[in-house]
Amino acid sequence: MYRYDEFDTTLVNERVHQFRRQVQRRLNGELDEDQFKPLRLMNGLYLQLHAYMLRINVPYGSMSSRQLRKLAHIARVYDKGFGHFTTRQNLQFNWIKLEDVPAVLVELAGVGMHCIQSSGNCIRNITSDQYAGRARDEIEDPRVFCEIIRQWYTLHPEFSYLPRKFKIAVTGSPNDRAAVALHDIGLRMHRNDFGETGFEVVVGGGQGRTPVIGKTIRQWLPVKHLLSYLEAILRVYNMYGRRDNIYKARIKILVNQLGIDEFRRQVDTEWEQIKHSPLQLPDDEIDRISAYFEPPTYRTLDDLSDQLDKLRAADSEFDAWLHSNVAEHKVSGYAIVNISLKSTEMPPGDMTGDQMDAVADMADKYSFGELRVTHRQNLVLADIEQSKLWKIWRELSALGLASANIGHLTDMICCPGLDYCALANARSIPIADQITARFQDLDRLHDLEELSINISGCMNACGHHHVGNIGILGVDKKGKEYYQFTLGGSSDQNASLGDRTGPGFPADKAVNAVETILNTYVDIRNSGERFSETYRRVGLKPFKEALYGTH
Repeated sequence: MYRYDEFDTTLVNERVHQFRRQVQRRLNGELDEDQFKPLRLMNGLYLQLHAYMLRINVPYGSMSSRQLRKLAHIARVYDKGFGHFTTRQNLQFNWIKLEDVPAVLVELAGVGMHCIQSSGNCIRNITSDQYAGRARDEIEDPRVFCEIIRQWYTLHPEFSYLPRKFKIAVTGSPNDRAAVALHDIGLRMHRNDFGETGFEVVVGGGQGRTPVIGKTIRQWLPVKHLLSYLEAILRVYNMYGRRDNIYKARIKILVNQLGIDEFRRQVDTEWEQIKHSPLQLPDDEIDRISAYFEPPTYRTLDDLSDQLDKLRAADSEFDAWLHSNVAEHKVSGYAIVNISLKSTEMPPGDMTGDQMDAVADMADKYSFGELRVTHRQNLVLADIEQSKLWKIWRELSALGLASANIGHLTDMICCPGLDYCALANARSIPIADQITARFQDLDRLHDLEELSINISGCMNACGHHHVGNIGILGVDKKGKEYYQFTLGGSSDQNASLGDRTGPGFPADKAVNAVETILNTYVDIRNSGERFSETYRRVGLKPFKEALYGTH
């Protein structure tokens, strides 16, 4: 994985010292909250309902065991003993004291981590496929290009004060695990007829109050022109994006207003002026960055699927875990292990400091000291020998981290909601807890096939409710919490927005509504048909009738 060079290290350390002075001025009363707000946001510090929240970047979701141990230490010393992994492959601490923030940033800098551009109207943490470099279906490792893009946009003088926040995602696989169509810019790796690697460029995706699936602006972009084309898109957005209305400031609004053809014309006009500039990526720079992502030295191993089948037959819980939480690795004899952060013990995405330490130890013992964060708020050990799977399962079970639910109903995306967030209208975590408690039976969970539930506490859609197979949105109705449902959303290569079912349900009826939706699906599905496939076949009508009756 990438390790910060002397330029990164200097930048991060200088920013730490700068922000220490800014915090001291706020504590001394030299800055009021309005003056301090833009400064803290540039350093990933939010003011939530009860305390400050610090958001820490995990670029493209790749993290070392040393870094995870540092996060565990910070959780215990400066927070309440836990952290929260987010849909942008970041980690948040929700109970940080303002006076402690400079010390936390120093601790982070010591392990090559920071909070720069994790908030504010700038290009935020770049995200990617959690299986990058290890997936059997991958064309090339997208982390190489994520890192090149990260170096390009960090404190870029033109793009530090955009009309609104900006998010980029990259995938190297035809099976999209990075939700690229839901980003301001999404990049899908392809090969052309000559076998050359390039990118399909998708622009104008996003959620929030105006959810939009991104549109393809360019079918195939040569790698050497990657940065210049991204810069052309950002220049057009920076020139014409709305700054007078926060709700109309995202690039998705500009793309829809102009139309993709006119937007493409303006981008191409801008691009012609810079495509042959020093922004053109030289092969030796790509090779230099690629060297950081060379795969580890694998052992020559036989595939142990037959032996694993015997263990599976002897233990149904191990069988269920292998079925849902273990993915194919590109190297024979190895596997990819997903660690579920969805259980009855903690809110979705939360992890205690002790659990972090234990998983860091497991990464060192079993997975070359590296971990991944997923956009569904879980962790990944990407290089596990198949012979170690039983042992790892037992260790994760002892930690409460072996829920066999990856890709299933209880593997929910859930925002912090009204328990933490000042913007929320309703609580999200209690609804997620109730769903998890209701659907604990593994046989039923797996019988429902792959199925996603995403929960948001407000229209900002931090819980990605628009693209859940079942989306749940908390709203305030005359001082009471109600929950609206959408059905048929997806964030994969067939990305789609869910359809609203109708009026919302009060909090004490929300989980019963989920049950009704699931029972309807089971009644009308074809054999082996997933929820998304059933919904695309039959549409909203049978679900709406089940929820509200035929009147």
